[in-house]
Amino acid sequence: MTLSRDPGSACAIGVMAKAPQAGRSKTRLCPPLLPAQASRLSAAFLRDVTENIAGAASVAPIMGYIAYAPEGTESLFAEHIAEGTGLLLADGSPLLPPNVQGFGRCLLHAILTMLALGHPAAVVLNSDSPTLPTAILARTAQLLAMPGDRVVLGPAEDGGYYLLGVKAPHAHLFADIAWSTDTVAAATRDRAAALGLDIVELPVWYDVDDHNSLLRLVHETASLKGARGPAPFYPASATAAVLADIGLHVPSLDRAAE
Repeated sequence: MTLSRDPGSACAIGVMAKAPQAGRSKTRLCPPLLPAQASRLSAAFLRDVTENIAGAASVAPIMGYIAYAPEGTESLFAEHIAEGTGLLLADGSPLLPPNVQGFGRCLLHAILTMLALGHPAAVVLNSDSPTLPTAILARTAQLLAMPGDRVVLGPAEDGGYYLLGVKAPHAHLFADIAWSTDTVAAATRDRAAALGLDIVELPVWYDVDDHNSLLRLVHETASLKGARGPAPFYPASATAAVLADIGLHVPSLDRAAE
């Protein structure tokens, strides 16, 4: 299926990301990872997430972007993203409502930019869920293409969200949010209700941002070895390759192989 590259007919999905750099990327995974290993894994995540978006674009009208910060790091993404992925600055620098602070400024900046490009809907997506099922991304675009204003929310297991999609720049969705806490998704639901917006929730998924979730990712990617039939999640081949090269193991899997 060949889709139009006209922004006016495609849902924009912007991956909130920083360029892979040792000592600056995935620092919450150090330890068990070394800084250089965390940077390699960050680059693999970006490759898999943007390739996943490209796959979703084969079944739904989607255009993918990297919504990055800080300014001046654009060239550092070149080797790590799917062909056709755009770049847009999302550092929260424009004049925004004073009650939108912290990471919310970056999210709102990304949404404003994607809508200004002419997209009928804009989605912000995290860069920490490389195995997110492709069908979820396609479903998001389909939901946002339906008539009427709404919010599409992808809640994360930790109480945040991995995805938020909108059709208009509702700044109140990002106002007075305690970012990086387990109340983010709940607060976002409250903001949507206050605006009178319908909210459609996607399946819960997880972020890879600590030791336990990293081991879960290792287990998930390793479980595909020798498996037959379609996987229940995106296979994240770049991520799997880096994890295998680093040599991370899940003890339960090691014992099963003995």
